[in-house]
Amino acid sequence: MIDVIFRADSSNKIGSGHIMRCLTLADSLAGKGCLISFICRRLPSNMTEYIRGKGYRVHTLDYDDCIDKPWYADALATIRYLQTVNKFAKYLIVDHYGLDSRWENLLRPYAKCIMVIDDLANRPHQCDVLLDQNYYKDFEKRYDNLIPPTCVKLLGPKYALLRPQFHEARRMLRQRDGIVKRVLIFFGGSDPTNETEKALKAVRILNCPDVRFDVVVGSSNSGKEVIKQMCDDIPNMMFYCQVENMAELMAKADLAIGAGGTATWERCYLGLPTISIVTADNQQKIIRDLGRLGVVIGLGRSEEVSVVMIRDTLKQVIENHDLVNELSQKSFLLMDGHREDFISTVLTGGTNVQSKEQ
Repeated sequence: MIDVIFRADSSNKIGSGHIMRCLTLADSLAGKGCLISFICRRLPSNMTEYIRGKGYRVHTLDYDDCIDKPWYADALATIRYLQTVNKFAKYLIVDHYGLDSRWENLLRPYAKCIMVIDDLANRPHQCDVLLDQNYYKDFEKRYDNLIPPTCVKLLGPKYALLRPQFHEARRMLRQRDGIVKRVLIFFGGSDPTNETEKALKAVRILNCPDVRFDVVVGSSNSGKEVIKQMCDDIPNMMFYCQVENMAELMAKADLAIGAGGTATWERCYLGLPTISIVTADNQQKIIRDLGRLGVVIGLGRSEEVSVVMIRDTLKQVIENHDLVNELSQKSFLLMDGHREDFISTVLTGGTNVQSKEQ
């Protein structure tokens, strides 16, 4: 049995995106007979119990954030755990903005293959496989000087980590007609900038009783009780917490309001037109470049986006059926050529991925 160890974190500040995309990959690998485990820090509002609920082992790390080299403390704590349980990973998969080639070099003796999931391209990596599922104007060249020349690069939306429910939903997808009858509001698992509440205030002011709004929050969202109460007070509003049927909700929606995180590629894959708000620095260039392609409507950074701005944009989009159709078609086409089988290709030899793409 192949040992695969994930190193990723979640919290009310970090959000749930790293863990959720790692879980998508973990489920795929587990389905191929791999033994999956996670190493995560013990942070506020973390998702360790959620991961355990999925059937995977989780080891938690504890160290002080105030030290000079947190990456070094993280590496030592990780190595100490691996030595204690006599673990050697066939694949060590790292999805963490605070770790780079220094950490990876220290962990190299404990893994046959190191895979990095990244989207910042702001630090060097010492890895065998690098996955960046995001679209940027220059995405093919962003890592040229940051990874070894032998590293297998999986770059762009065709390598987006999507759960099987999304593949099924795309195959069964209905033809949208540009008329907005149902809107999905989702700003990630924790929504640290509280964009969900801002969007609900915009909807309340807009007052469009003929449109249904599905509001989704994660279990780590600290304001979920307030949001639930707001939804209860608006007749055409449905509240959901930590859903497992996101593909179904996206497929049923005619429009989405959401952040520029990992859900971007899920929405695009299902051709769901989106009004997007940037809630983290790493989302800004993605949403800007997608906006230039006409794939999304980007409103800007969260601190620059007001309730009135959301209301006005939502009103304009709902009234413009041609725009809704155009957004849907362009987002759907962006994901053409998505590689459902790329994970198994990597498992059987990463070089096969590159040879197929040339």
